[in-house]
Amino acid sequence: MQIALYQPDIPQNTGTILRLCACMGVAAHIIEPAGFPISDRHFRRAGMDYLDQANWTRHDSWTKFEEWRRLGGHRLLLLTTKGATPYLDFRYQASDILLFGRESAGVPQAVADAADARLVIPIRPELRSLNVAMAAAMALAEALRQTGDRKAVPDDVRSGSGMTHG
Repeated sequence: MQIALYQPDIPQNTGTILRLCACMGVAAHIIEPAGFPISDRHFRRAGMDYLDQANWTRHDSWTKFEEWRRLGGHRLLLLTTKGATPYLDFRYQASDILLFGRESAGVPQAVADAADARLVIPIRPELRSLNVAMAAAMALAEALRQTGDRKAVPDDVRSGSGMTHG
């Protein structure tokens, strides 16, 4: 499982998502141009020292990301408020890439058209959207739950051995 961020424009959200990826053992991709310098102090503060533990790649453009993705044979799953399939009803594969758009504008139609599926996290109709970092955590958790891809969790914790109960 991997996460891709299309031209993110809020450094704190990007740092938080990279921290999530580091903690969960998931690769991340930043599709440029970002709306902030990658060295931005807000980006670093949100990611804390976890950024050094994250496996992430910068792609110069959507075109270069798409070339890389297609060569790797990865499905692209766009999380969008305009999605047709609820994210909990979708069947994930371990090689999927969860794509999140810009906080201010989502993704352009050409990017949406390239997605293999458009997923939505249902929320109350009178509200616009969730924070992108919150949405990434929710979608990633469900995808990892379904695929059983829990490499970030040590084997003894997964199996229940080594755990103590009060």
